[in-house]
Formats: sequence, C-alpha cells, structure tokens
Amino acid sequence: MIRTALFALGAFAMPLAVAANPAQPAQATQAFSNPFFEAKTNKYGAPAFDRIRPEHFRPAFYEGMRQHKAEIEAIANAKTAPTFDNTILAMEKAGLFLDDVSAVFFNMTSANSSAPIRAIQREMGPVMAAHSDSIRLNPKLFARVQAVYDKRSSLRTPEQRRLVERVYQGFVRSGAKLNPEQKARVSEINQRLSTLSTNFSQKVLADTNQFALVLETEADRAGLPQFFLDAALEAGRARGMPGKHVVTLSRSSVEPFLELSTSRAMREKAWRGWVLRGDNNDAEDTKATASEIVTLRQERAAILGYAHHAAFTLDDTMAKTPANVSALLNGVWEPAKAAVTRDAAEYLELAKSQGFKGDKLEPWDWRFYAEQKRRAKYNLNEDEVKPYFSLDSMLDAQFWVANQLFGLKFKEITGTVPVYHPDVRVWDVMEADGRHIGLFYGDFFSRESKQGGAWMSSYQGQDRVNGNLKPMVVNVLNYTKAPAGKPTLLSYNDAETLFHEFGHGLHGLLSNVAYPSLAGTAVSRDFVEFPAQIYEHWLGQRQVLERFARHSDTGAAMPKELLDKVMAARNHDQGFATVEFLSSALVDMDVHSQPNLPKGFDMGAFEKESLARIGMPREIVMRHRPTHFGHIFSGGYSAGYYSYMWSEVLDADGFRAFTETGDIFNKDVAKRLRTFVYGGGNSRDAAEAYRQYRGRDPDPKALLEMRGLADGTSNN
Repeated sequence: MIRTALFALGAFAMPLAVAANPAQPAQATQAFSNPFFEAKTNKYGAPAFDRIRPEHFRPAFYEGMRQHKAEIEAIANAKTAPTFDNTILAMEKAGLFLDDVSAVFFNMTSANSSAPIRAIQREMGPVMAAHSDSIRLNPKLFARVQAVYDKRSSLRTPEQRRLVERVYQGFVRSGAKLNPEQKARVSEINQRLSTLSTNFSQKVLADTNQFALVLETEADRAGLPQFFLDAALEAGRARGMPGKHVVTLSRSSVEPFLELSTSRAMREKAWRGWVLRGDNNDAEDTKATASEIVTLRQERAAILGYAHHAAFTLDDTMAKTPANVSALLNGVWEPAKAAVTRDAAEYLELAKSQGFKGDKLEPWDWRFYAEQKRRAKYNLNEDEVKPYFSLDSMLDAQFWVANQLFGLKFKEITGTVPVYHPDVRVWDVMEADGRHIGLFYGDFFSRESKQGGAWMSSYQGQDRVNGNLKPMVVNVLNYTKAPAGKPTLLSYNDAETLFHEFGHGLHGLLSNVAYPSLAGTAVSRDFVEFPAQIYEHWLGQRQVLERFARHSDTGAAMPKELLDKVMAARNHDQGFATVEFLSSALVDMDVHSQPNLPKGFDMGAFEKESLARIGMPREIVMRHRPTHFGHIFSGGYSAGYYSYMWSEVLDADGFRAFTETGDIFNKDVAKRLRTFVYGGGNSRDAAEAYRQYRGRDPDPKALLEMRGLADGTSNN
C-alpha cells in the first residue's frame, strides 16, 4: 500500500514505518516452514503468534520487499496513460505482504522485544529506509502521480481527490522534486536516522531495565500501602528477586512510590533513576544520539526548502506553523506557572507543619506533598480509592461506554486466537446486530521486553480495496501486575490512560473509508489525539463511576461520599501536570526550531538553556527529558509533542457537545462523533472533520476551564 512507502517522513500518521531494500541473496526469500508464507488458519485471519519466531522475519521481509519492488516497477513503467485506477489505486494494492510482516515485527520491537529481535531491528532499519526512498524518490512513479494529481478535479468522489492530494503531498514532502544529488543526500539521512532512532529506543529500554530499587528494610517501605507492596513483590519476582519488594521505572511503579513513600532518601533514589534514564554517561547514554538526530533533521529540512525541522513537520498539520503552536503553549504556560508558584508555597507550608526542615522543596518531594495536600483538603487517599479501580472493572467500563455511544459489543475470545505473550487478551468487537468489526488485543502489564509508556497500534487496518479487511488493533500499557490471585488495581490516572488508549483503539476499529491509506489513525498528528482524549471524559462521569467503580474484594459500589471526593479532586495539582507536560512540548519545539545547531552540540546544555528561557520552576522536571524522550526521538512526534494540548482544545470543547444536551450518551451527537471523527479517517481535512462534528470551530477557552487554570490556580 502507499502507506508502506511514505510513513518515514510523516506523509501519513500511521503506526508503522515499513520499508526495505530487496537486493539480497536469493536464499533469503525462501520459505522454510515460515508462517508468513502460509495461509492464515484462524477464523479471523490474525497473525500466527504461536508459530512466528525471530528467524522468520528476515526471509519474510526480503520476500515482501521483492514483491513490493516488482509491483511498484510495474506501476512506474506502465505504458498506458496515468489514471487513478492504474496508479493511485494500484499503489493501494501494492506491498500487502510487506505490510503484514512489518505490522507484526514493529509491534514486537516495542511490546515484546528480545536480543534476536533487536539485532534484526538494527540490521534492517537502514535497509528498509533505502527501499522506502527508492519508492518515494522514483521519478517515473512521481511523474505518474503528478499527472493524476493535475487532473484530480475530474475524479469521481471527494475521497478519491483527498487520497490523490495526500499521496502527491507525501511524495513532495519526501523529496520527489529534488535534484539527484539532493535525493541521494536525503536518502543517506533517512537511513542514518533509522539507525539512530533504533539506537535511541534500545538504549532507553536497556537503561530502564538496569534500574531496580530494592526496598530491603521496614524503613525503606515506610508509608507504602498494601496494594503497592503487593505490586512491588510481584515486580521483584518478575526481576528474578523473589521475596523482595522492588520499585521499577515503570510509571505505574515509580510515580506511586514518589507519592506515598515517607522515606525521603528512597524517594530521591527513585526520582534520580527515573529522570536520569539515558543520561548517565555510560554505554546507554543517549545525549549524542539525540544530538545527531536533531542536526540530521535540520539538514534534511533545509534541503527540502524549510527553515527548520519544526517548520517542515508543522506544514502538514492543523497547527501549520511554529508561531501557532507557540501561541497555544505560551497561553497556557503562564497560568500553569502561576498555579505552581502558589502550590509550591502551600506545599512547603504543609511540609514544615509535618516536620520538614528545609527552606525549599526538591523535585522528589513534590508528588509526596501534593498527595499530602490532597488528603488534607479532600480527606482522600490513594489506598482508599484504588480498590474501586481494578483493571477488570475499568475494562468493563470502557466497553460499556462504547456500547452506550455506538452500540458496540465485546466478546472476550482469549485462548482462541494466538497471542505473542501469555498476558495478552483478545476481544471480538461487533456491531449491535452481531456483525464482526474487528479484533481488539490488550497487553496491559509492564515487563522487561516492553518499552515504557502506553500506545495503540495495528496488526491490520480497515481496508475495502484488498478484500474488506477488518481492523486488528492493540492497546499496550505498562501497569504493575498484581501477584497471582489478586486484582490489578489502578489509580484514577491509570484508568484515564486506559480510556485514552482505547479511544485510539476505537479510532482504528470504527474506521469506515474506501481506501486503506486514509483509514483509521492515518490523520494529522495534532488531530490523532482528539479521539483518544475525548474518550477520557466518560471515565469522569458519575453514570460511569457509579456503575463500575466497585470494590475489588466486596463488589460494593463506591460510596457516594467517596465518589464526591474523587470527583472534586480530579483537577488537584493541575499546575504541576501542566508544567511538566508543557516544558517537554516547549523544549521539543525549541530544539527543532533551531536552523543552525552545530554538529555534536551538547543536548544536556541545550536542555538547561531552553528551560531557563521559559523560566522552568526548579521543583519540577520535564515529563520527558530529551535523554529518554521516545516520542520525539523514536516515536514520530518530533516537533509534535504539542499535539496532545492542541487536541485537548478539541476534546475540551468537543465533549461539551454532549453535556450541552444534558445527555452524555446523546445518540445524535454520538452518531456525528462516530461518522466524522472515529469513522472518517483522513477522508477530509481535520479542521473540517471537527466542524462537521461540532458545527463550528473549537472554543480555546474550554481548555483552561477544563484544567482548572482559568483563574491561575490548580484547584488545590
């Protein structure tokens, strides 16, 4: 398909970067009892995870690339005049085998990596980038694409015109109009960036896995509730230290520890391990890798005619320009800093009342005293709330919301479909009348083979061109698994992340377009978070919590008094949350807006200078420091981390379409949401899709009001 060749430069916001160089020995393409070369035998056509082994990937990749190259050459060298069908549609039908192999492999590199998988990733990255460039920079192919583009007004449907425009822009942004010398250099850069991106992600994973804070004594474990100790004991077992309580650098482990531990010394150790990932001046240090990535992106943007990488990236987004992004971020930054200043004074006063001797709080103190403040103001503590947020009950909640909004049904079929790890669960997703929509995989627990964070990806996208293929999507999260026989308990923020990723999942599952390159999440980066973030809102509604926030031991509903406190405390410490996010977005935009950074520049020094320019509060660090900022150095969000806040403007205003009716499941609004947002893919411009849903452009004031920052406070 077209997306196979065009992802690497962001022509389409697809979850997989797939491309390769097919010039390999003949034996590499031979099938030797390789499941990729065999017909899928399960009912849904799902990947044969039970049979796929690392040694199957290389021959499958090379065969896929061989097929893809032949298909593309046939299109480029056709003697007939270019038409939509023989050029654009033909490209939609190309590369299917390569797509299948890539979907499995690149999900494995993030969700279930191993030494053999990582070796293949390092080897194949630049080879695949070269193959991708051989398509994007093919002059004969581009000439045919341009011929169809020039006559696009005569095409039969708006979606055909949209596809042609997106394909054409993708080629141009990839360098199709450059001279041969420029094309050669862009291809060299792309291959090197592929290597560096892999290098960055593998170093961060290794550095993360090297850390384990063992809580040896009662003093080390002081203040920690039983649910945390249970999870820490399971983490110790998983790390080969049975009987030990271990804090890992999974966010669901380290953040609760920083909130709950009364041992300041242990909090500092955990905090330093957390923020210094990739920044320990050792074999896993990423500063030089990140620096080279930035300067290569800068060089490529200049070749393509842009002032810098940020200008290149934003030219194909809703935001359009760095100035528009800065206006949004800076408009929220000052109110957030004002809230942090006030909160810092209140937290210090609280700390001193509890015996704190210093004159200022350190970063490893903030979460602890923010939690103390929450307990004091709302009479609410985490060990009281968590039993009502079990993973299973929150899964039931997210499925129920989808049923109420869209009539969807979910039937768990775990055990009947192959999976890549025993923890993975699978659901058959159906329309109200029982028609199959797709498969939903859930991979919820942290492990050493998995990258940190949370994400959605696909094994197969919605596709009517190549046989009415149904989506297969996966949500990957990193919760700390409870010991056998005990429920995994989530914080409210954990549950919000669950809903967020399921919103992405629905964006893939409910896709309803004609062409696969426009399907599902193949949208502008600053629109793709909107379907995920608007879905978070339903978690915070009383109708949902009253029904699903039930005690994991007794099954009793959350008492109204406790529910009232949970609802009241939702915006607690929003100044901190906003500052740690915004600082990451601002530094991302800053480093990618520099046209003249020298090769080998010091990333650590740049980070300090950038934070000084924006007046970063000393008590807070970036949510993602550059040395482990996978979003921008290995995840497709370079000069794009702002997208979460851009989409937050949309979701804050967009959810009001429901609340204004007095019914959070209003059928008419839900129908528009499904049609134009979850189902529309990239079949229309993102701004127009929002207008079709909402009836107007978004109101930016809704963002500050939702975060509780409209008056410069954070609802403490």
